[in-house]
Amino acid sequence: MTALSRKPLFVMLAVVAGLAASPVRAQSAATDGQKLAFDRGKGNCLTCHVIKGGDLPGTIGPELKDIKAKYPDRNELVAILFDETKRNPQSMMPPFGRNRILTDQEINAIVDFLQTL
Repeated sequence: MTALSRKPLFVMLAVVAGLAASPVRAQSAATDGQKLAFDRGKGNCLTCHVIKGGDLPGTIGPELKDIKAKYPDRNELVAILFDETKRNPQSMMPPFGRNRILTDQEINAIVDFLQTL
């Protein structure tokens, strides 16, 4: 097999590997997001919200379920986590992004998790 004849095979294998890795990356991000959401020192979502699988939840905020149906636009959910006071000035939810409590990557991981609920 020449280098030229191997190139299409390599490209095809790379594409297949990339497709196979995508769900794994998404699952990993959702798992990381759940850890952050349940972490009392970081996301701390359980302080205010009931979330399936979480221990000792609060009831100040709404129960977090059917999130993908409620927020089909992922960017809206990211904006809520970044700074809910822009949408609702009376919100008790901390502006996690604006106050740098969470990084953009952490916010995106939590959104990945929330979309699985």
